[in-house]
Parts: sequence; C-alpha cells; structure tokens
Amino acid sequence: MERSNGGFSEIGLRKLHDVLARHVESGKIPGLVALVSRNGTKHVEAIGSMRLDGGAPIRRDTIFRMASTSKLVAVAPAMILLDECKLHLDDPVDPWLPELANRQVLKQPDGPLDDTVPARRPITVRDLLTSTFGLGMDMGLLGSPIFTAIFTQGIYDTGQVKLPDPDEWMRRLGTLPLSYQPGERWQYHISNDVLGVLVSRVTGQTFETFLRERILNPLGMKDTGFHVPASKIDRLPPSYSPDPQTGEFNVWDEAIEGRYSQPPAFQGGGGGLVSTADDYHAYLQMLLNQGMHGTERILSQPAVRLMTSNRLTPEQQAARDAMAKNFVHLSHGQGQHGGWGFGMAVRTYLGDYASIGQFGWDGGTGTATYADPDKQLTGILLTQVGMTTPDSARVIHDFWTMVYQAIED
Repeated sequence: MERSNGGFSEIGLRKLHDVLARHVESGKIPGLVALVSRNGTKHVEAIGSMRLDGGAPIRRDTIFRMASTSKLVAVAPAMILLDECKLHLDDPVDPWLPELANRQVLKQPDGPLDDTVPARRPITVRDLLTSTFGLGMDMGLLGSPIFTAIFTQGIYDTGQVKLPDPDEWMRRLGTLPLSYQPGERWQYHISNDVLGVLVSRVTGQTFETFLRERILNPLGMKDTGFHVPASKIDRLPPSYSPDPQTGEFNVWDEAIEGRYSQPPAFQGGGGGLVSTADDYHAYLQMLLNQGMHGTERILSQPAVRLMTSNRLTPEQQAARDAMAKNFVHLSHGQGQHGGWGFGMAVRTYLGDYASIGQFGWDGGTGTATYADPDKQLTGILLTQVGMTTPDSARVIHDFWTMVYQAIED
C-alpha cells in the first residue's frame, strides 16, 4: 500500500504538484497557491511568480483578490444576525432597506423598464440569502433593458466602474424594477451586495467592521479584508485579464495604487474581499466543524446547515439549472453543482470527481474555495489570472481532479 499523508497518498500529492506545475510552465498562469487539508493535515503548493515577467516568487502568504469566492465568507455576518434573532428569514427587508419597498416588477423579464406590475409581496431576508429577490446578473437576460440598466446605473462592479457608497448604491438600485417577482427565480450576485448593506444597517457598523469583529478576528483571518494596507501591498500580485481572442495578458489591476490599495467606498459582499489560502482554510474548516473554531462557537450548527445545503425550491432551481446547462461553454465548466445554499454552490448530483454535498464557489479572478463534508476535505486554489479565457478555469478543474484522486482512506 502506498504511504498516506494525512488522508492523501504521497503519490497522489506528487501528481497534484506535477499537474499544477505544468500549468505554470505553460506560461498561461504566472503563479498559484494551492492548499488542501484533511484530518487536520494541510498540504500547500506555491508555484511560479508574482508577475508575468517573473520577479518575486509566489509564496504561501501571497494575497489574492477573491472575487466571487467572497460570497461564502460575506454571508456569515447575516447568519450571526439570524442566530441572535436580530433578523428572521421571512422578515421583509423594508424597515432597513426602504429603497427596496413597494417594488415594481417587469411584466416580461426582457421587456421595457416601464412595463411593470406591482410586486406580489415584499422582499424578505430569505430572498436575499438565496439570491432570489428579483434582480441579478442573469445570463438569460443578456442585452435586455434591465441587464443594460444594471450596468448604466453603476450597480455592478467592473474594471471601469467603482461602486459608490452604500446609501447611493441602494438609491440607484431602488430606481430599477425587479426582473422577477420576489422569491420566484435564482439570479446571481446582486443579492450578496445588498446583504452587506443590510448587515451594516441592522448593526449600525460598517459591514467590514462587523465582519472583522465576528468572523475574521475570531478565526485569525488577519490578511482578509476589502483592501490591502500599504504594509502588505508587496504581497499582492497584479491581476491579469487575458484577451479572450488572443490570450495576450492585460493587467486588470496593479497592486500599488490599484483598486485594492485603498479602502473602497462600497464594501462588496459579492466580490470585494482579498485574502490568503490559510485564511480561507480557517473559514472552510469552521464550516466543516459545524460552526466551531477550536473551543469557540462562531456560527450555530443550524446556521451552517442552512448555508451549506441546497436551499432552492424546484421552481427556483430551474434558473440555476439553465445557467449550468446553457452557459457551461462560456463559464468553462464552472457552475455544474446543481444546488445553491446561502452565498455558495452545493453539489446535489455526481457531475465530476467531487462528492455530493461539497460546497463553495469560484471567483472570476481565478480562485476556487470548496469544502467537502463527506471526505472532511478543504481545497483552495488561488491564481492571479482572470477567467476571460479558459486557462485559470482549467487549472481549477485539474486541481480538483487530482485532489480527489489523491484521497487515501
């Protein structure tokens, strides 16, 4: 029998290293950090350089822009407020988010913005947690008036648009109709940004302050936040966005004087965090431990169960399935999980090497963070190459393929 290393075979870990190194040697990925853990044993790979042109090597403590993998961490403050009965799942959000009261809903999701009917009911906390409040980055509505309006109003954070402060952001959001009735359809992303504003208004603190006091500090996530202070900026590589046609590397964001070098006006729960592999491991391990970190309880067991199991009704599930089926070629195979919990995907069928019940998500800057209760596994892969081409997504796929083969029981 081959020797085991904390639940992984040594041969399997060597093969994992070789596959990751091959991606870096191809020139498509300047560098990466990978962390896998089982049964209390971590295995870390840091391969390649901080920059395309070489320079300093990537290290275990390199800080990455987490993009949409922010969602699974940023949802935790709302769960604390549920645990403390300061929020309730089926509370209307109107008292805290009056901008979202008395919504109008498009008669046709892709129709004119002024052709609406009144919402059948208020938006609830549950709608925000499940990404079903009625607005989102819905690939099925590409080119529609509402999709265009989301961009022209500056609701969605792009390379060209910096989001305004939370009150102004909510005001802009409140000028738009919903594309679907509250609770009707799963739609991506915007709800996670709204949740951060909700937490801030309920607690009377900034979203980051509450997140830091209740999640980041207790878990020792010292390198996680919404910007990188000057004392750590040398640990942040540039973020690349390769040209989709030519594959040529473009710098999307530099470290010094870049978009993460100063505190942002809007602390985006949908995609604004920076972090490290070890910080995210601490968070995923807490979820695997049913809300415990050592002897300290961070979240209740029922809260963790709600977050990490499929929360979608069959009707809501239809939209999630459509995204996976119809856009799998655009998302390079991401999104084939089946379900969605609170702020993260949940695997409900065996679609690749991963177990049913695995939860987590991927980020458009080339990040992936998942935990697997069945195998008691966490895996984190961080690159600095955005998913404008399939290259970082392919590394992520190969990472998981090798991780699951390396498991030795």
